[in-house]
Amino acid sequence: MLAYPAIDIRGGRCVRLSQGRDDARTDYYKDPVEPAIVFAQAGAAWIHVVDLDGAFGGAPLNLPTLQRITALGPKIQFGGGMRDRATAEAAYAAGASRVVIGTRAATDPAFLREMAKAHGPRLAVGIDAKDGLVAVKGWTAVTTLKATDFAKEAGELGVSTVIYTDIATDGMLTGPNWKSLEEVLKVCPCGVIASGGVSGTEDVARLAEMSKAYPNLVGAIVGKALYEGRCDVAGLLKATGER
Repeated sequence: MLAYPAIDIRGGRCVRLSQGRDDARTDYYKDPVEPAIVFAQAGAAWIHVVDLDGAFGGAPLNLPTLQRITALGPKIQFGGGMRDRATAEAAYAAGASRVVIGTRAATDPAFLREMAKAHGPRLAVGIDAKDGLVAVKGWTAVTTLKATDFAKEAGELGVSTVIYTDIATDGMLTGPNWKSLEEVLKVCPCGVIASGGVSGTEDVARLAEMSKAYPNLVGAIVGKALYEGRCDVAGLLKATGER
């Protein structure tokens, strides 16, 4: 299992939101490349980068920043506003090793199948859930699609990686929603990266232990806990067994 330190970009800054709410935002760095340097120097193999401007607006605005981060060395998992193939291709061209699609993937199975066939392991589907239902458009709209059904469908359509985020716990530092995560793991036929609520190294260690029972649990995204000083990348890598 891998640890993915996270960088969310809004208005050119590195920020964190609570429960995906733009009115509950904390700014941490004026330049998102600053934390990326810290993560890279600590040995992170991957960095998870979200273009929140893209997620809310429908098209990414921070590809130049993505280029600067990719130059540091770690692989970059990038999402936010990836709602057509051309946009995803632009993100790959800017250096993303894996692109995350969400909103359109939840509503257009043909598009999802096309993207999975074209990009294989370089594609991930973001499943953001509120009370078990998939949320889209930067989490501003909740569908009637169950997260578990979408996770199963994504795998069946050829997706190799799903990023499952529980919105209620995201940015709250209260620990993951263990029950809902397990429900997804039970039905998802592909790799799952857990996101939302990680409060520190102990949660990541518990996720690593959980991955022994569910080998499809392949990663954990950690954001606010890093910025609030509750953990560091070195400790996360030790907890996941990466070092």
